[in-house]
Amino acid sequence: MTEVVPLAPELTGRLGFAHRLPVAPPLPPGRHALGLFDTRDAVLVVPDGLRPGRPVPLVVLFHGGGGSAEKILPMLEAHAAAEGFLLLAPQSLFPTWDLVIGGHGPDRERLSEALAAVAARFPLDPQRFVFAGHSDGGSYALSLGLANGDVVTHVVASSAGFLSVHCQAGAPRIFLSHGTRDEQIPIDRSARPHAARLAAAGYDVTYVEYDGPHAHQSEVVAQAVAFFRDA
Repeated sequence: MTEVVPLAPELTGRLGFAHRLPVAPPLPPGRHALGLFDTRDAVLVVPDGLRPGRPVPLVVLFHGGGGSAEKILPMLEAHAAAEGFLLLAPQSLFPTWDLVIGGHGPDRERLSEALAAVAARFPLDPQRFVFAGHSDGGSYALSLGLANGDVVTHVVASSAGFLSVHCQAGAPRIFLSHGTRDEQIPIDRSARPHAARLAAAGYDVTYVEYDGPHAHQSEVVAQAVAFFRDA
């Protein structure tokens, strides 16, 4: 009989993150490069008015293919300021995320470092730990979110093209949105079957279609923020 050797956890997308008490002073309000990497560093947006010692929600926002933190942050930055959540924008080492190119690798490792750096400075709310993204970033948020659903509580995937899950943990709530006029990633080959598969697997799925191309819409983004804020 052939022995089946299980994949190492990191190859399945597991992050190994655990909530902890901060050990360093919090960063002041504003945008901050975390200083972890020489190129394409992770960026953290800290809203004004955080109460010292009070757990704060974290949203991790993944950019699309060929994107950057600077390009994707406007999707949620005003909401972070208004709602009082931390907004972390990691950046892929290469033009898009490792999982899109060939499997979990340096981007998963860099994300783990960035999450640890944020948790070292802020007490994070275990009830509002969100992975979000658009396009390739939406696919990455969805795939990593399902693999780490024992920590990730909500997944917001905008115009995601694929779903690649090698292990499942926990049961994060999922918000999927997609434009019906998306020619880059047609909805019939992505969001519609994804929503059906996830619902059939027992996930709590909120699915929103809108009349638009391959771009997120402000009204739908506001719905997504209400989804993880009020859940």
